[in-house]
Parts: sequence; structure tokens; C-alpha cells
Amino acid sequence: MLVLKFGGTSVGTVDSIKSLLPLIETYLNDHQVLVVVSAMSGVTNQFMQAIDLAENGNTEYKKILQELEVKHLTASGELIDKENQSVIADEIKRILFDVGKVLEGISALRESTPNAIHQVTAAGEDLSSLIISTYFREKITETFLIDPRLIITCSENQEPADVLMEDSREKAMKVLPQLPKLSICPGFIAADEKGKLMTLGRGGSDYTAALLANFFEAKKLEIWTDVDGLMTADPRLVPNAHLIDTLSYEEALELSHFGAKVLYPPSIQPAMAKDIPIQIKNTFNQTNAGTTIIRGYRDEFMVRGISSVKNISMLNLKGASMVGIPYFSYRLFQTLSEQKINIILITQASSEHTICVAIETKDQIRAEKAINKTFAYEIESKKIDPVEVENGLAIIALVGSNMKNQVGISGQLFSTLGQNGISAIAIAQGSSERNISVVIDQKNLTKSINSLHESFFEDEVKRINLFMIGVGNVGKALLNQIKKQQEFLLKEHLLDLQIIGLANSKKMAFLPESKPIDLNIWEKCLQDGETFSIDSFISRMEEVNLRNSIFLDVTASKEIAGSYVEILRKSISIATPNKIAATSSQTNFLKLKEFERKYKAQYLFETNVCAGLPVISTLRDLVKSGDRIHKIEAVLSGTLNFLFNNYDGSDTFSSIVKRAKDEGYSEPDPRLDLSGEDVMRKILILARESGYELEMDDINGESFVPENCMNANDTGSFFNELEKEEKQFKKLYEEARNQGSKIRYVATFENGSATTKLKFVSNDHPFYHLEGSDNIVLFFTDRYSDQPLVVKGAGAGAEVTASGIFADIMKISSAN
Repeated sequence: MLVLKFGGTSVGTVDSIKSLLPLIETYLNDHQVLVVVSAMSGVTNQFMQAIDLAENGNTEYKKILQELEVKHLTASGELIDKENQSVIADEIKRILFDVGKVLEGISALRESTPNAIHQVTAAGEDLSSLIISTYFREKITETFLIDPRLIITCSENQEPADVLMEDSREKAMKVLPQLPKLSICPGFIAADEKGKLMTLGRGGSDYTAALLANFFEAKKLEIWTDVDGLMTADPRLVPNAHLIDTLSYEEALELSHFGAKVLYPPSIQPAMAKDIPIQIKNTFNQTNAGTTIIRGYRDEFMVRGISSVKNISMLNLKGASMVGIPYFSYRLFQTLSEQKINIILITQASSEHTICVAIETKDQIRAEKAINKTFAYEIESKKIDPVEVENGLAIIALVGSNMKNQVGISGQLFSTLGQNGISAIAIAQGSSERNISVVIDQKNLTKSINSLHESFFEDEVKRINLFMIGVGNVGKALLNQIKKQQEFLLKEHLLDLQIIGLANSKKMAFLPESKPIDLNIWEKCLQDGETFSIDSFISRMEEVNLRNSIFLDVTASKEIAGSYVEILRKSISIATPNKIAATSSQTNFLKLKEFERKYKAQYLFETNVCAGLPVISTLRDLVKSGDRIHKIEAVLSGTLNFLFNNYDGSDTFSSIVKRAKDEGYSEPDPRLDLSGEDVMRKILILARESGYELEMDDINGESFVPENCMNANDTGSFFNELEKEEKQFKKLYEEARNQGSKIRYVATFENGSATTKLKFVSNDHPFYHLEGSDNIVLFFTDRYSDQPLVVKGAGAGAEVTASGIFADIMKISSAN
């Protein structure tokens, strides 16, 4: 025998019911088949709504009954032959008439009893099984409608229903000889020992099918629903969740208990007891193999699935007087049991000072009152505190049989959550090691479950969410590089880089539902965006609350740099060419470093020095590996190097500065480069990364541009003043040429002090042959004492700076 269960959506419409006929006919070729059906989709909810209305004396419940009558009469009219329609129509009306009488009683009393609820809600399965069995009987001979009240027997006055397995089995054996090739049975319905109607709870049709499979020792139990099977996570939360083809009974039990709604948890045990395979299949995708559940299945995966439960409340009972006192936990659990409140998770510290339980939020008020009443004496005498309640929580559970004795699963779990700024409020793991459950803030559920899914399923695409401010030359180059590399990174490295937020100094763009910004039309998205402010931008980042988030500051803004502490506090990593934060006060710099560690985020600023050259990362590697920095000598301004490499006295120095500005080698106001302040900031960063504490005021910077030029009112006036000083620049050039030297603006850090100034370098110095806008850094260390470690290359330009930021993005992506 095969037992097939069809859920509400599978029998929800006339077309879906018709689609079952060829499927069942195929099975009948080789098997005896028992079909268990749920109520039509939404019907049970309508009956529950009618009960609620009747309890409040609202006669609108009658309208619901009328709607249900029309729904079922219409279905029977389209499915059943005309000669049988009147009989079935009369039976539909009789069932709903009886329900109406029960609802009238509820309305009169303003109260519903368990028996009344059973009588109303069971009608959904009675109606669907009546219509479907008649339809199949007309199409397939030998179709029998089983009354589950005559088989499934429950304890009297027990809520929820407690099935008496042996009594039910005996009754099933008596029915078995009567069963033809095809039988139909309504799910959800049972009876107590006296024959009084009972129901098996929401999801009870799965349980009915599993019980009958157990009693009749079926070859297989198939659960037909509207999804392909059990997934690695809830696909509504995790778009990349995929089908689990096979898993063990125990794994399925854990997943279904913690939120996998495809399978009703109690339905697993009856099948497991008889080693009956369970297969979950999709009525609307019948060729899909679905999920098979069998005994003892194992494969190479450590984690088989990640489940979640929302709307959780934590109850925390604590007090010094709890320590060592017998029956304390017993009293707590007994109190909740008497209130019929299900405990989802329990955790207690070994100190016995606290005990926490997680329950559904709908039960929280009742539970809190009952616990405080039970422990009233202890609370009054200050032996324990009143129960503490925390709402707005969710539970995430990692499930997998192979997790047992596997080192590192818990570490990976907490590391992944920590890197995304998610705190674990409570933790529980059974001795079977098949389930690790973590209570978190519900607002972090989507971020948490996606992060864990990416972490534990190695072939999973990792989504990197970028929030970028600044679309000038460097910003545009970065967006273009990201656009060009997106397909490659996705295909070759399983990295999905997406821009989620984008801003310039006036506008910012965030699309609905955190959709990525199309980099082919980013200018239009920004143009159509909302007014920008850094506070609003950060608030939106926090609001969307996405995993693997990176903030990109591609500006020179002091205000934006001042927000880094707050961004790191939200566990969002930062990559930036903006030097202001790294050269702010030593106290603030150390705070940024502290927040990196504390909030598991990274603050990378490789492009603060020498654009895309690996200067800072090289320096960090030296320091981390135990080397000691004695001296740094460097040419750190690509702009100044461009000027001195191109000025030979044939054109004015002013014209060369204009050319640098036009070709993008300098800032729009070249005085920012010519002042030497940029170089001072860079050598300060290198000194700090070497382990020294310095401030900007500690750096001795010598300017080579006359003050009248630097103090000009605007850029035009600056160039006029610069033109007037041509003799000075020409004299400087000729002096260097006469010595066989070249002019370089050199930054030096040695013995704890730093200087920046013009120098003449001879042809035997590494700085002499520096071309174009190239930069060069010499590191003199314990290990590189005779010959310095040299880093040299292009130190300016939008493309190389953007590539350096891109490299920082990749470093953060690899670490997360």
C-alpha cells in the first residue's frame, strides 16, 4: 500500500483536484492506494474566523458559511456528474447546517468549547473528502471513503489529542480487509474512546496520513504540497536556498520542529517507527523528485538545513536562592505545562543562577503571570527576581546528523554571526549534537540566516552589499570596474557584488526592498533619488540590515569621515581613500582600531597612501611578522612628482600645474596638493601603522610655494600669483640641474619624527628615476637594514585608486 496525503493547496481548486486523477491512476497500476486529503485551501482559516466572530456575537459568521457553501457547491458542480450532484449538494448543505447550529450556540454563549471547535473545523475535511471521493468514484471504480473516526482513537478529554496507538491499530486491522484498490480519507479528524469527535491540530492531516501508513504498514508515505520539498532554509528569507534531496528522520524532525512548515513534526514519528520512507513532493511540479526521508541517511554535508522560528519571547528567572534548590525547574515547567504553553528552547547556566525558556510570543503574558504567581513567595521575600521578559526575538537552528563530534561548527556559527554584528541572546545544543539553536533579535533574522547559509553551504554564492558615497572621477572608475567584474566574480569566485546604496553630495539612491542598483543606469537612479545627508544614509544602511555590508567613502569629506565610528559600531566594514579619519587625532585613530576589533568589522584605507600600491598592507605584514621599522623615506605625491618630472623651464610652472589639473593628476584646487598637507597626512599614516603615536602637529612640513600664492582668494587668482613667481621655480630647477639632480618632495620618518620637504636627489638615489606620477616608498627595518624594501609604482590617477579600493573590497569579502 502507498499512502498519499494532499494538502489544502493541492485540493484548493477544481483544476488542482482534476490534476490528481492521472497521478493516482499511475500509482494504481502497481499499488493499493490510500489518499488522505486536507480541507480546501483557506477553508479551515475561514471556519476559525467564523468561530471568533460567533464568540463576539458578530453575525458575520453567517456570511462566511454562505461563502463556504458557494465554494463547495461550485466545486462539486464542476467535478461531479449531474446525476450525483443533488445528493452531494444536499450533503454539503447538511454539513454546513450542522456547523451553523454549533456557531449559533457559540454566539449565544459568547464562548467556544473544545468540542464545538472540533465540530466546526472538522467540517472542512469532511467537505473536501466528500467531493473528492465522489469525483474519483465516478472516474475510477472501487473507491472507498474511510471515516477516520472509526480508526484513529484518542484519549478522552485530552487536549491536544493524544492518539492511542494500539487501540487505533486494532481498529485499522478490522477495516483493512474492506479497503479496495483506492480509498479516500479526510485528514485532521479522529474520535475519543467514546466516539466523540476530536481533531489532531493544525497540520493534522500529515499526522493522519502517517498514522494510517503506520497502521497499514505502507510501503511509502508521500506528502504532496505546493513546494518541491524541504529546503536548506526558508526560501522566503533566503533566495538561494535549495532543495534537500534526502535526509534522515531525525534531521527532518529537527527541521520541522524549528519552522520548516512543509512537514508537521508529529507525523514523522509514526513513519519512523515502521521504517516507512516519507517523500515530500510538489503537486504543481510532479516530475520533481522532492525530498526523501529515511532512516540513518548521511552524506558529506555537516549542516543539512537552517530553520528559523519568529515571534519568540524569552522568560528569564534568576536569583541567588535558586542555586542548589531541588524542584525549582520542576515548578517552572509544571506551571507552563498547566497553562498548556509549549517550551521551544531551554537554557540554564551551570551556576544555576538563571534559567531561561523560549516560548511563542502569543503565550508570553499568560506565562509571565503564571510564573510570577507560582513563585510569589520567593519574589516577595527577594529570594528571586520577578520573571524577566524579552520580546521581539527569533530562533535559528542549524541541523545535521554529521555535526556530531565535528570540531568547529559552533565556532563557525558564532564567528559568522559576530562578523555581521549579530549577538546571540541564548544558546542551546542537545547531547545528540544534531541541532544548535541560537536566540537572536528578530530584526536580524534575515541577515543572520542568509549569512549562515552562505557560510555553511560552500558552493553558495556570497552576496556582498556595497553602500557607496562619492561618484567623482575615482567613484565613477570604481563603479565601472565593479560592473565589468561582476559576472567574472560571480562565475569564478561565487561572489555577488551589488551596490545597494549610492550617493553624491546632493542625492542618494536606495531602491525598494533593498534591490541592487543597475550599474548601467546608476546616474538616473541617483538623479531620481532623495536628498542626501550622511545621517539619512547611515539610517538607511541600518534599516536594510544586510549581511556582508561594506561602506565605501570615495570622498574627501570631513563630515563623512567623522561617521566611521558609528558605522563600525553597526558591524559594517569600511573601505576608503579618504585620509581624514586615519589622520585625525591619535585618540580617534585608536578608537577606530578598537571598534574594528570590538564589532568584527574592518577599516581598510590602503588607498590613503600611494593610490593602489600595496604600501600599507606591506607595512602591516612587516609589523605583524615581528619586524621593526627604523626609517621610512618616500615620495608620496603623484601630483608633485608629475609637476617636477614635467617642469624643465621651457613652459612656466603655472602652466604645468594647469596641465596636472586638466589631466586629473591634481585636486580641482591644486593648492591642496602644493601645500604638502596631503604628503604630511600620508607619512603620518605610515608612522602610525609602524606602531608610533603621532599627531599632525608633530610633523615638520616645509612648503615650497610662496604664501601669496597659497592665500589667493580663488583658483584663478592662485594661478595669476603662481605666474608671477616663475623666476623662483626656474631658479630652483636650474639649481637642481646644475648639481646633476632632480627635485623631489620627500617625506621622511626616522627616530619617531617626521618631515616633508623638497630635496635634490642625485642619479644614484632610487628617487632619481621616478617617472610620471609614480610614487616610491623605502622601508628600512631590522630585516631590511642594508637594502630597503622598496614599493614603487603609479601613485595617482582615478583608475589605480579605484583598483586599490576594489582590492580592499575583495579583502573584506574574503575575510567575512
